[in-house]
Amino acid sequence: MKTFAVKSPVDGETYVERPYADHADIDAALAAANAAGSAWRATPVAERAALVERAADIFVARKAELAEELTWQMGRPIRFGPGEIAGFEERARYMAAIAPEALAPVTPAPKSGFTRYIRREPIGQVFVIAPWNYPYLTAVNAVVPALLAGNTVLLKHSAQTPLCAERFVQAFREAGLPDGVFQYLHLDHDDTARLVRAPEVGFVAFTGSVPGGRIVEQAAAGLFKGMGLELGGKDPAYVRADADLDHAIAGVIDGAYFNSGQSCCGIERIYVHRDIYDAFVEGAVALVNDYRLGPPQEEATTLGPLVRAEAADFVRGQIAEAVEQGAVAHIDADRFGHDAPGSPYMAPQLLTGVSHAMRVMTEESFGPVVGVQPVDSDEEAISLMNDSEFGLTACVFTRDAAAAEAIGAAVDTGTFFMNRCDYLDPALAWTGVRNSGRGCTLSSIGFEQLTRPKSFHLKTEL
Repeated sequence: MKTFAVKSPVDGETYVERPYADHADIDAALAAANAAGSAWRATPVAERAALVERAADIFVARKAELAEELTWQMGRPIRFGPGEIAGFEERARYMAAIAPEALAPVTPAPKSGFTRYIRREPIGQVFVIAPWNYPYLTAVNAVVPALLAGNTVLLKHSAQTPLCAERFVQAFREAGLPDGVFQYLHLDHDDTARLVRAPEVGFVAFTGSVPGGRIVEQAAAGLFKGMGLELGGKDPAYVRADADLDHAIAGVIDGAYFNSGQSCCGIERIYVHRDIYDAFVEGAVALVNDYRLGPPQEEATTLGPLVRAEAADFVRGQIAEAVEQGAVAHIDADRFGHDAPGSPYMAPQLLTGVSHAMRVMTEESFGPVVGVQPVDSDEEAISLMNDSEFGLTACVFTRDAAAAEAIGAAVDTGTFFMNRCDYLDPALAWTGVRNSGRGCTLSSIGFEQLTRPKSFHLKTEL
């Protein structure tokens, strides 16, 4: 039996060990899902929604335990763990609330002698592949809508956060979900691709890196199955001259360094109007210096380790290269302690003197670093914001709502924010452009890729 171990970034020790599913386990899960599918799709939407609500109750009741497990599996400071559980609850309950209306048949204008409508049919089996950085918040976006739509779900979490898959499924089982409707599998890469190709699977929802998304697409090539891909980001913030400076600094710095910068929609590049550039940099540096890097199980810690030492060293390499090319590093790593090559504990960094000739401004960092670049106009900011292979979110800080909307219309992105960043509103579609992926989760639109339309054309008068 093949097993894998979770090496905690907190102390480098094995936190949990689990067996990988073998081919017999995979075949059994597919068969169980197939056996459960007919009864589940026949269950009224209101009953499915009530079950989701009960599962959310169970899940939230365990938030302290879940938060502690999160810290040890992926390194997020314990003080922030309950926030992920709260986000899980918000999204699950919202999707349950809108499901009856979102999944209702579409009825066109009446036509004499005919009954016409479009039903939203479940796809069948949905395979959800979830990452480690927000293991509950990313998974809930696909799992809950898929279940509400009448699909069965197979969940594969990152090998860094296997307990999250187990806790997720456990809550739904305790809430009364029938056997086979929602299952987890711990899979290696080869068997993940095997399940993507399985004919029983009708839709694959993947959240992860761009290379990982390509592997999933290649595994499903020629099979004509649906797919949702939420991939990377290099999300920009633009601070206009008329912005509330204190609010802008607090917003973008939190957006850049929360979760040690390990957020697909975190702020990774900042453009500031030249009129307020110096004041912004001064305030931003002061705020970054207030962070406390340390053991994430301690309540005072605001910046924990990256998930792996290799990830931290990658970001250190981006920073060193940028400095060699002329960038200025404003944060003294020595004041944070802990930080050393080969360690997942990494001090935050803020760079100026940056340009798009540097990797740190174009290549996804996924770590606690951000570059700040001055601009002279909205047009220059828009051009730089669009100069990216990614397009997940973008934001502007300004007092002028009309200007914000005009900038948002010109920026190629999935979500555009004014005076905030790094947030998913479950009432809005979560999507991206270019290498940030394709497909959509959340909102009523999120149900569309997890169902298929079936038209009924009934001639009632002969």
